[in-house]
Amino acid sequence: MPRLFGTDGVRGLANRDVSVELALSLAQATAVVLGKGRTAEARRAQGRRLVAVVARDPRVSGEFLTAAVAAGLASSGVDVLDAGVIPTPAAAFLIADIDADFGVMISASHNPAPDNGIKIFARGGVKLPDEVEDRIEAALEQPKLAPTGAGVGRVRRFADAEDRYVLHLLSTLPARLDGLHVVIDCAHGAAAGVSPEVFTDAGARVTVIGNDPDGLNINDGVGSTHLEPLAAAVVEHGADLGIAHDGDADRCLAVDAQGNVISGDQIMAILALGMAERGVLRDRTLVTTVMSNIGLRMAMRQNGIDVLQTKVGDRYVLEELTARNLSLGGEQSGHVIMTDFATTGDGLLTGLHLAAELARTGKTLAELASVVTMYPQVLVNVKGVDRERLSADETIASAVAGAEQRLGDSGRVLLRPSGTEPMVRVMVEAADQDTAEKVAGELADIVRERLAVA
Repeated sequence: MPRLFGTDGVRGLANRDVSVELALSLAQATAVVLGKGRTAEARRAQGRRLVAVVARDPRVSGEFLTAAVAAGLASSGVDVLDAGVIPTPAAAFLIADIDADFGVMISASHNPAPDNGIKIFARGGVKLPDEVEDRIEAALEQPKLAPTGAGVGRVRRFADAEDRYVLHLLSTLPARLDGLHVVIDCAHGAAAGVSPEVFTDAGARVTVIGNDPDGLNINDGVGSTHLEPLAAAVVEHGADLGIAHDGDADRCLAVDAQGNVISGDQIMAILALGMAERGVLRDRTLVTTVMSNIGLRMAMRQNGIDVLQTKVGDRYVLEELTARNLSLGGEQSGHVIMTDFATTGDGLLTGLHLAAELARTGKTLAELASVVTMYPQVLVNVKGVDRERLSADETIASAVAGAEQRLGDSGRVLLRPSGTEPMVRVMVEAADQDTAEKVAGELADIVRERLAVA
């Protein structure tokens, strides 16, 4: 049976894969598992109920799924603070800010409107490790908590949730944004009510697109997965830069004044160099995943900054940051974690600090991003293969070694089995596009031949 939790919570087609019944049961199981522990027991000993923050993005299915989660928690004796539509990083911040016992975010991030998901955060606003998710999944089949009378939880509105988050973001800035013109694409998502406000409060002149969520248009042709409208708006309005969020605003990509896309790797490079210059990049180290472009590592090496790599997933970046007490890490997709201010990827925080580097240095975004020479990267998804045999196949290993020898220091190869599908991802970087495509195609053919399902 496949694992319920993916790389970022439970996700699927709303009202089918992610049903009311699942949301209710998952909330009840979460109350059982996260209701244990020294702090939780101490609160109960004081006659206090546990507290959970619940929030969602604006997709229409979030309304009934939030109700189901709140019902599951309250029926388990947990007081629920309903923060309404706010970004995922806002929910994580609020859990820590009010010292809640845990929290639940209803969102499918950059997925289309018919999908939805359930993300669970532990005390402090941190994502759950795999083993805790497994315990929650196991608890779905176990007895639920069922208090009565005064033991049941209450559901209340978290009235100042958005204001708390905005004030927090503003307090982190190293420089105001006065004089900058920023175009913000809110992806018709959770950032629509917050991002324009906080950039304006920080001093920027703001033009907004993708800020009319109707529950069905989230991520539809806008946001961090569709950067063309943002690039066009930046050029049309003569803005200094554009910031693109995804549906739940936990990621940020950008475009410069000419409409050129600035990737998550380039954003991390800009932030790392700025933080190093200000003496706040701890151990002069950046944490990325194995998918980050080789150009980022080269740029950091040239500037005396170490790069540590993890497997794909911002939770693994956060684990490395926490274990080593580091201050900056992220993914090329735009999930950037600044541990001095956040426990998860925060697209608003990232965008604000990126804009602040323009204001602080007086340079354009194109000038700042030029520190990284992005190498052509080709990704081929080889479907319908037995991914479990990948690591043991000597022919594939030999082909990879040969490809790496051909590419030398000017490229690299990464073969990665999908965590959820019968598929192997073949990624090749090279000094030129033709070479990257040629090597990736050759390796994909070998993987397809060697791992074909009988």
